[in-house]
Amino acid sequence: MPSESLTFPGHDGTPLAARLELPAGPVLATALFAHCFACGGDIAAAQRIAARLAAAGIAVLRFDFTGIDGAGGGFATRSFTASIGDLTAAARFLTARGMAPGLLIGHSLGGTAAVLAASEMPSVTAVATIGASFAPASLARHFGESIAEIAAEGAAEVSIGSARLRIGRDFVQSLAGLSVGPAVAALHRALLVLHAPRDMVVGIENATRIFLAAKHPKSFVTLDDADHMISDPAEADYAAGVIAAWAAHYLDLSEPASEGVPEGVVRVSEADPAGFAQDVTAGPRHHLIADEPLAQGGTDRGLSPYGLLSAALGACTSMTIRMYARRKNWPLEHVRVEVSHRKLHAEDAAAAEAAGGRIDVFSREITLAGPLDAEQRARLVEIADRCPVHRTLSHGATVETRLAG
Repeated sequence: MPSESLTFPGHDGTPLAARLELPAGPVLATALFAHCFACGGDIAAAQRIAARLAAAGIAVLRFDFTGIDGAGGGFATRSFTASIGDLTAAARFLTARGMAPGLLIGHSLGGTAAVLAASEMPSVTAVATIGASFAPASLARHFGESIAEIAAEGAAEVSIGSARLRIGRDFVQSLAGLSVGPAVAALHRALLVLHAPRDMVVGIENATRIFLAAKHPKSFVTLDDADHMISDPAEADYAAGVIAAWAAHYLDLSEPASEGVPEGVVRVSEADPAGFAQDVTAGPRHHLIADEPLAQGGTDRGLSPYGLLSAALGACTSMTIRMYARRKNWPLEHVRVEVSHRKLHAEDAAAAEAAGGRIDVFSREITLAGPLDAEQRARLVEIADRCPVHRTLSHGATVETRLAG
């Protein structure tokens, strides 16, 4: 999926690094992802979830909170309240771009921040938390002996899971003063709670308390074999699939109607003037992306023009075979057509002259499943040559071109 690296001003104007994952087709909705504080926005779980949502037409903004990699002075000089401000600033940034978020996702303390920030985001209709803390102050147990150093020196390095962060006195005190329960009860949005029973950083009891405090509609899904970081790719994929399917119930994912494209017309418009990606729209309902491979200077977001032509031949062949077998009431269970394209030097003088010395060859391999006898199979292969696209390619076509007014 295409993505865009960008920056936006945080709650206090500090530039925050972000990545906007975009669908290959039209943007049907937008999600804002608040990742865990002990990791950057490029954590594997966040990448997988963003990719799955983008495949469903949902753009996803991920960013590094003030404090990650020392941005804005690091957590040693920041409070948790400032991070909530960063999240609302991200929502304002998206809204200003015409992409107001409808889905808010938070992982770990990012989930806690999401619940607390949701009331400031009127466009959000659904909130999903992953390993979120109901009682953030309890995380101080992971700071161990560093608590005394923080109290005395103002800051210290602490461990959260496998990560080490420099935490300041203001950050610890802001966690102690948080009351998450009332915010969950007043959420007034659909809520999905995902948590791992084996989470050793934020215990499963946090998910239980969040779920019980929330009003319906709400859902609870366990990530059975996951750790706090969702480092297992299979568990991350599972979480991504659950979030994508659940969010579809609460987001309007209907594709926008294509204005001015009548039935029977295919419109192709540039999607990326710097590359080769093209938006292809057929009538008011159908949309896809055409592109070139990376090796040819494209971004590989869709089939190449010859790939689309091969797909047309394969689809038409399969439909023609199915239509004939259905009319004959033959026991054809499944059709598969594999098409490849290559160019060969033309041996025939006339063909060479017409094709500049080379001709296009489409190789077609047909698989027919079902209890068909040899005669039926042979006949269906013959019928494949009656496919209209096959005939067009074999006989040639005239292309009429005119310049639009």
